[in-house]
Order: sequence, then structure tokens, then C-alpha cells
Amino acid sequence: MEISWLLVSLLLCAFGFLKEIRPSEPFIYEFLIGPWRNVTEEQITQQVYPAGTYSYLALLVVVFLITDLARYKPLIVFSGLCGIVGWSLLLWTTSLRDLLILEVFYGSFMACEVAYYTYIYAKVDKRYYQQVTSHTRAAILGGRTISGILGQLLISLNVMDFRQLNYITLGALSVATFWSLFLPPVKKSIYFHQETSLPLSKTKKTKQAFNTMIQHLKRGYSNAHTVKWSIWWSLATCGFVQVQTYIQTLWSAIVGDQDYTQYNGAVEAVLTLTGFLGALIVGFLRVNWSTWGEVVLTCCSLIQGTLMMVSAQTDYIVVSYVCYVVFGASFHFMITIASSEIATFIEEDSYGLIFGINTFAALSFQTILMVVVVTGDIGFGLQPRGQFLVYGGYHLVLGLIFLIIAVYNRISSAREQVIESKAFDAS
Repeated sequence: MEISWLLVSLLLCAFGFLKEIRPSEPFIYEFLIGPWRNVTEEQITQQVYPAGTYSYLALLVVVFLITDLARYKPLIVFSGLCGIVGWSLLLWTTSLRDLLILEVFYGSFMACEVAYYTYIYAKVDKRYYQQVTSHTRAAILGGRTISGILGQLLISLNVMDFRQLNYITLGALSVATFWSLFLPPVKKSIYFHQETSLPLSKTKKTKQAFNTMIQHLKRGYSNAHTVKWSIWWSLATCGFVQVQTYIQTLWSAIVGDQDYTQYNGAVEAVLTLTGFLGALIVGFLRVNWSTWGEVVLTCCSLIQGTLMMVSAQTDYIVVSYVCYVVFGASFHFMITIASSEIATFIEEDSYGLIFGINTFAALSFQTILMVVVVTGDIGFGLQPRGQFLVYGGYHLVLGLIFLIIAVYNRISSAREQVIESKAFDAS
């Protein structure tokens, strides 16, 4: 008996919601530099955090291929198991070596998210894509919001310390992993398990799968509109993830007092809510993004760059909190538009592949940025305030690039109109 699409969606959303209940994450830096672990601030920022990014980057493409080959569910379960192992190491080890091992599991945990986002498209009919996409995104945002609020309340009311929050995270991930076992298996997939009228050998199926991927890539990136929005999507995602990764180090530098009550959880909750509202607003806008896209991208990037510059230099933690929330809200607003514009010009079956490649590009850019800015052996090893001045400059440069593109396109469009007008008059 075929399970209804709504039940499948609810089962997957429950997993997505539970795995986002990680109230320890907004305070993870404070926990790592606290008395519970035997590591320094420099080791965390220059060795531990980069290890997670490197692992995520290295595993992303492999995980994408394995996800389709294994038909999604095993990778969802594996994601949960990686989270359990990672937070177990976080709770019951103290050395730098164990933290680096932990980051490999965390990178795997993050890379396997592709299975969560693509499972539903292989399991339900295309006519339900819009509904299930809404459900799965809402589950993630709901989990993050409640997680931030919960963590903030427990810290502000002195119910738990930074270490004890990790027990809730571990418990939620354990329940999520158990829940994932009840997800119905997927019989077909986009590439390696396609429905065919004739039986094919494994060799032919594999060849057919890679041929389909190549065709999707060619069709997707042969469109200049898709390429333009994909470039911004990747570069902006790179900047946002880098800021999100290191923002706690900046807040710690601004406060400079271990006894000060942190409001990181509340800030993350507000950011999630504003990002959700921004994404909803996009659905009601009636704008020709082919005409106004570069202008909006330029303004958004310049605003983000300015906010990070202010955040890097302020001595008031509240100012930095506000800058971060506005920065994140503008990112979620524009990334929703960018994702929609990219999706409009590619085939439905290639969503996962195209956005997987864009994510890989974002992580590649982030790795370069991290090596140059953060690590001391190869790069400059900047302190938090110096890092965020660079991140602000990064977004300002991104805005200038798209300003040049906007001006060039307007000039080209004006020239074409003049040529068409002359041709019309001559006729």
C-alpha cells in the first residue's frame, strides 16, 4: 500500500525539526574556551573550525553521489549517527585531537543534509513539490527558532551551563536518528535508480546516470541568467557561513567578560524568524528580477558589507547583535530570490545537482577565505575584529562586482534599443 505524500512529508519534517534542536550551538564557542576543554582560543579558530569546513567540502560531492546511489534514507540515518558521535565526543573528550576528529563527523553531518532536502522529491509526486518544500523548510526553521529560545532561557535562568546544553542536543539527535528509521524507503532516484521500460545492466545504469548528470549540468549552466545568480548564490553563501561560523568569536572579543550573560540564543532565534518572514515576503513580490536583479543584489551586498564593518569596530555588543540579525535577514531574503531565479531556468530533476554544485563552490570559496584570513600558518591569522573587517570588505567587493554588471547590462540594453530603433526607422 502506497503511503500518502502528506504522511511522508510529516515523517521527514519531524526528523528535520528534531535534528535542529541544538540549543548548545549558539554558545558552542563559549563552551569550547571554557574550563571543560583543554584547548586555546587560537586552536579553536585556526585549527578546529577550519577542520569542519575542510571535511564538509571534501565529503559534499561524494555524499551527493552516494545519496542518490543509496536512495536517500541510509544517508539520513547516517547523518543522525554522525551527529550522535560528534556530540558524544564533544561531551566526553577534552583534547585537541579529539576535537579535530569531531569536526570530521560534524562535516559529515552537515554534508548529509543533501539527503534530507532531496529525499522528498524522490518519494512524492511532482504536483506536491511546492507543498513538501514548504513543509521541510518550515520544519528546519521551526526547530532552529525553538532551539535558540530554549538555549537562551536555560542559560539566562541559570538552569544549565554551556556544557549541559549539549546533553539536550545529543538527546534530540538520538531521537531524530531513531525516528529516521521509520522513513519509508525510496525505490527510485533521479540518477542511479531511474524507472525504465527495459531492464539494464549495472554498467549501463551507471553510464546512463552520469550521462544524465552531464546533460543536466550543460543545460543548467548554459543559461547566462542561471550562471549570474549561481555566482552570487555561491559567493553570498560563502560569506554568510563564514560570518555565522566566527560571529561568536567576535562577540566574545567585544564583551571580554566571561561572566557576562550571553544572548546568542535569542539573537539566533530572532534571525531565524526574520529570515522566515523575509522568505515569505518574497513570495508576494511582483518584480521583474531579470531587470532589477543586479540592482537589488548590489544594494543587499553593500548593506551587508557595511553592517559587518560596523560590527567589527563597535564596542557595544547590542550593536553587533543588531548588525548580525539584519545581515542574516537580508541574506535569507536575497538567497530565497536567488534560489527561485535559478530554479526557474533549470529542469526540475536537476535541482539537487545544480544546488549541490553551487554549495560546493560556496564551500570552496569559504575554504580559501578561511585559509587566507583565519589560519596563521598559511594566511594572516587575524584576530576577530580584523577578520570581520575583511568579511565586510568581501561583501562590499561583491556589491561592486554586481554594480558593474548592472551598469554594463543597462548600457548594453540601451545600445540594443538604439540599434533596433535605427533599424526600424531605416525600414
